[in-house]
Amino acid sequence: MNEIHQLLFAHRSIRKYTEQPIDESLLHTLVRAGQSAASSSFLQGATVIRVRDPERRERLAVLAGNQLHVRSAPEFLVLCADLKRPGNCCERYDKPFAGDYTEQFIIATVDVALMAQNMVVAAEAAGLGGCYIGGIRNNPREVSDLLKLPRGVYPVFGLCLGYPAQDPECKPRLPLEVVLKEECYSEEGDEQRIAAYDDTVREYYRTRTGGGHGICWSEQVATLLSEKSRPHMRQFLAEQGFTMK
Repeated sequence: MNEIHQLLFAHRSIRKYTEQPIDESLLHTLVRAGQSAASSSFLQGATVIRVRDPERRERLAVLAGNQLHVRSAPEFLVLCADLKRPGNCCERYDKPFAGDYTEQFIIATVDVALMAQNMVVAAEAAGLGGCYIGGIRNNPREVSDLLKLPRGVYPVFGLCLGYPAQDPECKPRLPLEVVLKEECYSEEGDEQRIAAYDDTVREYYRTRTGGGHGICWSEQVATLLSEKSRPHMRQFLAEQGFTMK
């Protein structure tokens, strides 16, 4: 196992940070690393908004669910799917804009995810830690207004970055055999594997630093999928120009 593999396997979400700032040149390196990720059709449909103003940061923390680390992280970024910039190219070359199709929405959203993952890996390689903030989508209209996002742009998630002031355990992942299928989708043997995995996750939550809720993965996911999850997103995306034709 090489150093990159070890780095990837050691990923944890970091929510507590020291007061040490991130050097400006390092932050720029992280964003450039993100830009180096694959981009479908070379769309480059991602934009990163760095938020440093304390009042704006405080407002985002509240909108994202009163998450303390949004306030306290040395850097907080909002990663946005951006079809406004490529849409401007259509105007420049007098071509019709078809960016409101579902495929274009998928491309831009995937671009953001790939970019962010490159940034986090680069950050961890430099001794930093990070935490994705999906809570940005709790109030996407207010976030968009606060960041002055134009039509064709939407906030996918936030990202806290800083030097870790905690050392949490790595959360166990599903068994490889459950995720990696040969030739076609098959669930043979998965029930038993997931049952064993549930025991592992239950023990992880029971013994991790700070304690936890002690439920297993299956119950956690069942609860998640049985509840409504941000039903406002469809209307919001349509208002932002993502009509999913």
